[in-house]
Amino acid sequence: MTETTTNVEPLNIDKKHKVRKRKCHIAVGVILLLIILLFIIALILALTVFKPKQPRTQLLSATLDGVAPRVSFPAIKIELNITLDLKLLVENKNHASFKHGAGTSSLLYKSKQVGEAQLSPGFIPAMGSSTLPCRLTLEVDKMASDLPTLISDVLGGELVVETHTRIPGRVKFLGFIKKHVVAVSRCQFTLSVKEMKIKSQVCKRSGDSLQSYRALEIVISLPYCNFSFVGIMIWGFALALLT
Repeated sequence: MTETTTNVEPLNIDKKHKVRKRKCHIAVGVILLLIILLFIIALILALTVFKPKQPRTQLLSATLDGVAPRVSFPAIKIELNITLDLKLLVENKNHASFKHGAGTSSLLYKSKQVGEAQLSPGFIPAMGSSTLPCRLTLEVDKMASDLPTLISDVLGGELVVETHTRIPGRVKFLGFIKKHVVAVSRCQFTLSVKEMKIKSQVCKRSGDSLQSYRALEIVISLPYCNFSFVGIMIWGFALALLT
């Protein structure tokens, strides 16, 4: 009688272990299924309802801080100092926040870069906007090849220059879906040397998506950990094998 009881106990323990192991497998499978469903739902929302829109940049104002032209003869010598104070409006049309890094704004004369300024990084909330100041100085030493044209423009009282602005960043949906985007704008100004102001301006806006270069990044953020979707899948399968 004692031997029969002793033989039954290991069988019961083994049976309980198998049941527990099966429950663990089911639990891991359910968790993985929920993660996959969550990923699919988030991806569908990201491509439809929350489809990323390129941030727009718009020039609010442009003023001449200083113009100091000087042309001497018979030895032709020109000294010119032009500083532009620009205010750029960056509009975020997404239902998600837009965090941008340091941008750049270049000054061009006759399609040649003659100045550059850095834009500070920042954060724009969903459906919000932010104003970025920009100070550009025209570097005359880079315009040596266009000196005759430059002299003619200065003596004529007008200068036509362009600014190219590029602001990289990323939009963040639902707290864990991130997409990298770049806001780009191009503006052409006609500067009045005598009146020290902008006579006319024409701006074009565009957005360049980096999706073809960088895949959509899916990250699940927890208070103390950050797990990528692939990492969670690997962790789940490893746990299933161990159990």
